[in-house]
Amino acid sequence: MSVPVQVGPATITINRDDRVLVCQPDGSILGSAEDGFFARDTRFLSGYGLRVNGAQPVLLNAAPIRFFSARFEMTNGALLDPDGRIDPHSLAIRLDRTMSGGVHEDLDVVSYARRPVHLVIEIQLASDFADIFDVKGGGVVPRGTIDTQWYRSRQELRTVYVNGDFRRELIVTVDRSDSRAQYANGRLLFVAEIQPKGVWHACTSWLPITRSGSKRRPDVLPCNAVEVPLRLAGVDRLPAVAIRTSNETVRRAWDQAVGDLEALHLEDPTFERGVYVPAAGVPWFLTLFGRDTLVVSMQTISGYPEFADGALRRLGALQATADDPVRDMEPGKIPHEIRHGELAQTGLLPFTPYYGTHDATTLYVSVLSYLHHWVGHEGPIRRHLASAEAAIRWADEYGDRDHDGFQEYETRSPYGYYNQGWKDAGDAVPHEDGTLAPLPIALCEHQGYLFDAKLRMAEMYAFQGREDDAARLRAEAAELFDRFNDAFWWEEEGTYYLGLDGSKRPIRSVASNAGHLLQSGIVPPERAGRVVERLLREDMWSGWGIRTLSSDHVAYNPFSYHTGSVWPHDNAIIAGGFRRYGYAAEAARVAKGLFDAAERLTQYRLPELFAGLPRHEASFPVQYLGANVPQAWAASAILRLVAVLAGIHARTDRDGSIVYIDPALPAWLPELAITNLRAGHGAVSISLVDGLLDVTSNTTGFEVRHGTPPRVTGRPIV
Repeated sequence: MSVPVQVGPATITINRDDRVLVCQPDGSILGSAEDGFFARDTRFLSGYGLRVNGAQPVLLNAAPIRFFSARFEMTNGALLDPDGRIDPHSLAIRLDRTMSGGVHEDLDVVSYARRPVHLVIEIQLASDFADIFDVKGGGVVPRGTIDTQWYRSRQELRTVYVNGDFRRELIVTVDRSDSRAQYANGRLLFVAEIQPKGVWHACTSWLPITRSGSKRRPDVLPCNAVEVPLRLAGVDRLPAVAIRTSNETVRRAWDQAVGDLEALHLEDPTFERGVYVPAAGVPWFLTLFGRDTLVVSMQTISGYPEFADGALRRLGALQATADDPVRDMEPGKIPHEIRHGELAQTGLLPFTPYYGTHDATTLYVSVLSYLHHWVGHEGPIRRHLASAEAAIRWADEYGDRDHDGFQEYETRSPYGYYNQGWKDAGDAVPHEDGTLAPLPIALCEHQGYLFDAKLRMAEMYAFQGREDDAARLRAEAAELFDRFNDAFWWEEEGTYYLGLDGSKRPIRSVASNAGHLLQSGIVPPERAGRVVERLLREDMWSGWGIRTLSSDHVAYNPFSYHTGSVWPHDNAIIAGGFRRYGYAAEAARVAKGLFDAAERLTQYRLPELFAGLPRHEASFPVQYLGANVPQAWAASAILRLVAVLAGIHARTDRDGSIVYIDPALPAWLPELAITNLRAGHGAVSISLVDGLLDVTSNTTGFEVRHGTPPRVTGRPIV
């Protein structure tokens, strides 16, 4: 069965960089917890309504055209003007919106009435300047003052919000209008006389001023730009990485994922130009996140190494150099997220940035290693080595809070997250009886992340000729390997404990976290098969993917955020771990479940997560309310799954980068071609058919080999 299942609220969303517009299908903004025009974590427009002669237009169809543009097609119901009745459906009303630095709106009305019509067109506007955290929480708290002024001669509406030093301003301009605008009672009003077959047009632009004292107005796109190609819209495109395959589902899911990553690439105007990171998701997470950015960078490294480069640059610049308990900040720590709204800027929330994530710091080191292998030279190591060394020091000095040799987290902030792994919901780490595990918590995957980071750091030291430092880190990794496998192995279940709680009691909950250990390589080969088998049992395997928590657990809830739902990125990481230990068929099974889910969802787009309900013949993936769509983790999971099935890895030697291709394509993906696969200073196109590799085009800069690179699986040799 293949039916297009809607995921996410029935709204129209467009975005660009850190701006997003979420509106109702008819273009209106109701000021609910799901809509508005946001820029840098502030809602600049909380209300929008269109009226023609006092009546709301009748929606015909609406859809996003590009990720930055949308079109709304409407008509009229029964209307009256001074000359009498205007027949229903005699007006064509089109609203086009495009997003750049601000929003440009084209409003066109075409009359098919048989006489001239007299129209009063009203655009109702409201601005609450609410912080995105208040909007998401459903409780907007007015803290400052709002002042609105209409400048008739300039046809410009200016609304200013001030709370102490925090100032935001929205400028709404009227341009190229066939009749001049008036403003009264929160509405722009236009009086239009339209002849039969005549057209009336007006443009408005919404310009958010996000920096106090700034006189520069944001750019907007010109009229009728809703369908323009990305390059003409001023979008800095990522290099195209494409696939060809007879499996339409895989191809369409890939194309949608690439489009979503294009839509989510973020350039911070306060940082270095040309440096891009993936924003976490729309609409709530259009900002820099530590863990999310790094996971996406790893999962897209074979297609978009630009993300890894941007993540290392941007997060390295924000790496902590001081201690601040309120922000869970410690020297060497990589931030969790940065926010620019009122609550952060006035100190009511500690997001300037906030450092309450445990895993981002070790993942930073791993991403540096990934990028080094794909570019094939020492440049990334030289640029970011100091940050990587500070990250390792943080893990040893602060990450191990009680100095027992394991990584633990415990918030010190009154506003901090209780759980600081990727499953950061408050209830995400339960004991077997459903009670919350007390802090500090040593999650199993955090030990694997540090193991991987230390081995990769040792490898980078060795590349620089620093053999003593490399040997020291390999020895530390080997010690962690032994200690971890002694303390965390759960023999009865054939998997690893979810973690150790604050009393060093094992958290006896079967969860997907153990799958991350396979990707990190900290699992002995003789145990790997048992972990794979345990994760694919019926209580963990929903049919669409591996659940975050066993359905047999007392705390299991398929509709929860982290205790029974299915996350595409989580499954892609696990599939990579399966493949690392030689379980290709099992990796393909996970991939097939996710591609089957994508096939049943609108636009073949995987959401951030979906419900962990069991799959049946007539079922389809059921949405998690509030999931981000699109979301960078979910989009990057598609690219990672293709790389896993193709067996793509890169390694660096003294001559540059070597790309290894070791395909294990399942029967449902009999052939696969990847174009513009980039490494070193070049690009390559490859074709895989029946396990055979054909390099169809190649540029200088790296070498392609058939096979698997040398990798450490199990305890490192010291």
